[in-house]
Order: sequence, then structure tokens, then C-alpha cells
Amino acid sequence: MSYHSIVIRVFLVFLPLFLWAQENSISFLALGDSYTAATSEKTENGWPYHMVDYLLKKDIPISEPVIIAGPGWTTTTLMAEVKSAPLKNTYGLIGLMIGVNNQFRGLSPEVFETDLLDLLDTALGLANGDSTKVFVVSIPDWGVTPFARFRDKNRITQEIAAFNQIIQSQAEKKHVLFIDVTKSSRNMLVQPGLIASDSLHPSARMHKIWGKIIGKKLLKQL
Repeated sequence: MSYHSIVIRVFLVFLPLFLWAQENSISFLALGDSYTAATSEKTENGWPYHMVDYLLKKDIPISEPVIIAGPGWTTTTLMAEVKSAPLKNTYGLIGLMIGVNNQFRGLSPEVFETDLLDLLDTALGLANGDSTKVFVVSIPDWGVTPFARFRDKNRITQEIAAFNQIIQSQAEKKHVLFIDVTKSSRNMLVQPGLIASDSLHPSARMHKIWGKIIGKKLLKQL
């Protein structure tokens, strides 16, 4: 039997297992803004991919993320994009990280809360109403980045804290997991390597840290 024949036979033996693994893996939808889209880095260096890598190493069968996110997106932008995106009817896991541009543009917390509730309801609908399949991630503190050096850093921190309080409160009401990455984001103040070349967004290293934080939290309920 030739080498190529052996390779083909081995492939055919394991193909059903591969297809079964693909069909039975957890589908993952990541919704958000520049942080979810890994702006200033390669998309595959973003936290959704690092989170998937972490879970795969823990023997959790999960698919490559489907990402609906973009730089400058507010809650209103994200909602419109989600409604127009060709999504599946259901997903096994849905992550939401949104709000920094609402704060950056000075939009009201009231509008943010209303939009956030709509997004959470949409996520829950895509999860067949199962709140254990939905999680929300806190807004990082961009006030510690060089980009904010001529701005009121204390105000940025306080406003982000207020928005994060809304996120946590609504997540608890919806029985959805809230994951804090804000504390870790403040390490960008003393570790320049955690900041991307644009002096604002997180680097691949920061995203990897977030992916591990998020993955560890999810591991308890997957």
C-alpha cells in the first residue's frame, strides 16, 4: 500500500470524528466595539480568540468566534449591526463588551442602560433564553493610556465606573455572568507593553490576559 493510500485511509477514518467534533462544539458569538474587534491588533489576537484558546486547552469544545464588533461603536450602533447581521438562530455562548464609546462621546447613562437592556434581551434570545450561555464584560479604563494624557483622567475613571455599575446591575437582574477586566486594564498605566501602537487600545498581551480572565470565569459554568 502506498504512502498516499495510507494517508487517505487515515483521513477517512478520522473524518467522521472531526465532523462530529465540529457539530458538537459550542458556537460562540462575541458582540462589542473596538475592544472585542481587537482594534490596532490582528483580529485573532483579540480576547475572543484567546478565550477560545484557553477553553480548548481545558478540553472545552468551542468553535472559533463569530465577531460582530467595530471601532467607535456605541450600544446603538451595535444593536443596528446585530439586527442586520446574518446570524444563526441560536448560539451556545454569547459575550457582550460594550459602552466605552457611549462614555467617550458623553452619551447619557440612561440611554446606555436602555440600549444595554435591549442588547441583553437580544443575546438571551439568541441563547434560547438560557442566561448561563450569556456573559458581559466590563469596560476597560482607557484613562490610564497615553491617549488620555491631556484629558481629565479622574473623570474618565469615574464615568467608566458608573457605566460598569449599570452593566453589573443589569447583568445580575438578568442572571447573566458579569466579568470584570477593568482592574486588569489599569496595569496599562505601568506596563507599556499592554498598550497597542496607537497609544489607546490594548495590545495582544493585554487581550491574552483578558481572554484568560474570561475563560477562567466561564470554565465554572461550561
